[in-house]
Amino acid sequence: MPPPSATNGHANGNGTNGPSTAAPLEVGLSETKAKVQMPKFPGPPTFEDKYEEREYLKGRLAAAFRIFGKLGFDEGVAGHITLRDPVDPTTFWVNPFGVSFSLIKRSDLIQVDHDGKVIAGGPVRLLNSAAFMIHSAIHQARPDVLCAAHSHSIYGRTFCALGKKLDITTQDACSFYDQHALYTAFNGIVLVEQEGKDIAAALGDKKAALLQNHGLLTVGQTIEAAVFWFMSMEKCCHSQLLADAAAGGRGIETQKINDEDAAYTYKTIGTPMAGWFSAKPTFDLIHNETNGDYLD
Repeated sequence: MPPPSATNGHANGNGTNGPSTAAPLEVGLSETKAKVQMPKFPGPPTFEDKYEEREYLKGRLAAAFRIFGKLGFDEGVAGHITLRDPVDPTTFWVNPFGVSFSLIKRSDLIQVDHDGKVIAGGPVRLLNSAAFMIHSAIHQARPDVLCAAHSHSIYGRTFCALGKKLDITTQDACSFYDQHALYTAFNGIVLVEQEGKDIAAALGDKKAALLQNHGLLTVGQTIEAAVFWFMSMEKCCHSQLLADAAAGGRGIETQKINDEDAAYTYKTIGTPMAGWFSAKPTFDLIHNETNGDYLD
């Protein structure tokens, strides 16, 4: 017998109609009991000194680039991750154009103002114009976003050629349930302000977007969350490409997770804190493998 469906119109875990937030597949497990059983997770550090916070976050941003390099998310000089500056939130830090992700250090990062002028940073002060157009629009439109990540990863850009959103077919894909958008225009390299604004508008209040014929874009309230959502979405694209091919070869369709189960699962693995915590092992690994040299 199938689990209760969100289309049944019964009251959810909050006593209202809609997708239930109770655990539909765990017989006898209430939402209250499930919360009691969940461990208390650590969280990102907090700072009273904004300059100290800036240096810490720049180190995390440098680590993020090392992770992207390790995972093969680089494609020549394409790709960028930005950090809203905690001292002057109207500016952001980004990778210098033409420097390998795998070599970036904290001291290499450059600070860019709202006019696209490099006002501080490392010895290479070249700015990727597309990075500025996309990320400046996102940071202006989304005050909640600390970090935004975009690159031309192989499975992400391949899936983006299909011009469709992800199907929710796996537990991991539930992280993006009702939390990713599709930007359907492609006008070449993003070199004009309006297209950056159009991408930001398509993203809306979501944490990820599929840029048709282009690649993935993710955002987060922390650097770690933005990076993890990118890594996870790349794997979800890979998974769906494989599943769709296998299903097509058998003349069947993939099995989709229903709204109720997807909404419930999202509450565990799709929240901002879940994104931060899920990235922690990868950040720890890159620190160990590099002996922390990205902090120079």
